[in-house]
Amino acid sequence: MPDTHPLRAFLDNTHVDLGTRIDQFTAAEILPLTAPSDDATARDQAREILGTLGEGGWYAPIVDQDLRSVALIREALASASPLADAVYALQALGSTPVVLAGNAEQKKRLLPAILEGKAMTAFAMTEPEAGSDVASMTTTATRSGSDYVLQGRKTLISNAGIADYYTVFASVDRSRGSKGIACFVVPADTPGLQFVRPQIMSAPHPLGEIAFVDCVVPASALIADAPDGFKLGLRTLDRLRATVAAAACGMAGRALDEALKHASERQQFGKPLVDFQLTQAKIAEMSTELMAARLLVYRAVWEADTGAARVTVESAMAKAFATEAAQRIVDKAVQIVGGKGVLMDHVVDHLYRAVRALRIYEGTTEVQYLTIAGQLTKRYRERAGG
Repeated sequence: MPDTHPLRAFLDNTHVDLGTRIDQFTAAEILPLTAPSDDATARDQAREILGTLGEGGWYAPIVDQDLRSVALIREALASASPLADAVYALQALGSTPVVLAGNAEQKKRLLPAILEGKAMTAFAMTEPEAGSDVASMTTTATRSGSDYVLQGRKTLISNAGIADYYTVFASVDRSRGSKGIACFVVPADTPGLQFVRPQIMSAPHPLGEIAFVDCVVPASALIADAPDGFKLGLRTLDRLRATVAAAACGMAGRALDEALKHASERQQFGKPLVDFQLTQAKIAEMSTELMAARLLVYRAVWEADTGAARVTVESAMAKAFATEAAQRIVDKAVQIVGGKGVLMDHVVDHLYRAVRALRIYEGTTEVQYLTIAGQLTKRYRERAGG
């Protein structure tokens, strides 16, 4: 399980205590779960995990916006079950806009059920032609009296078809581009909100397309009007992006543990694999990259928790480095485990399939690099101009 000792510079005693408790919880409640073998099983298990996490009180840091706790929880969950991490991540993504910008009535109506794990959320931003380029969004929200009428389609939406609430981004004025985007919270049973189809991933994960066909929602569903809706979406992703990196560290840490275990027990040519220098080199590289990734992650969430106005660069660096490093670490683990590591029932094969998506969602690595370079260039020009 993840070790908090190397991270003490970024953690308070409450976080260290939480790290111990979430490790104990995942070992007892999450690790024994059988990894789902297909989409239907993943959807059923996701709902079960939702309630289990709610009963344990683990969603509270999301509402408190204690990002160091969120990162610790995601790292531990991802180490035990990538699906459990996904369930937790979507509770954070779907509810954070309400936490940051919702009015008192919205918070009172939605957050208690989310905290208790009785309501599942989803974050509906991506569209067939609007991924990293959010401003090209075509889903619209047209004012009709005291209501809005939603029209459009969202794709690659986690929890599509099983969520109780969708946080939906839609344009109220397409001529204004990103400045015309608003944010709504839409109950899953709203007439006109349709679950179109599941989208099947290689690592079972509830994913799919939803559509809005003459979907009427009251004005009370509006969390943030244009131009603040787009800003709210970016702020949500900005704050939670480093926790994606924490999940990557959890998966990488589990892969390293599995590789060490196998290399220590597997005998080849009269001695354990771990005694061969090529194996030792791989393990050393895996461990070093993992430590560097974790330090970047917890530095970013520490900045956010201690009052930084923006953590755009810190979060981008953490996500880009940690997810890319995790891919390399898991790949090396498969190589060390050998033939068993490519069998579908082996944990490193499951990790290999699960970790790949982290380099894409909530901003691809390439977009993170553009963000980092753009921010650094802006700072340089401001200094030079001054």
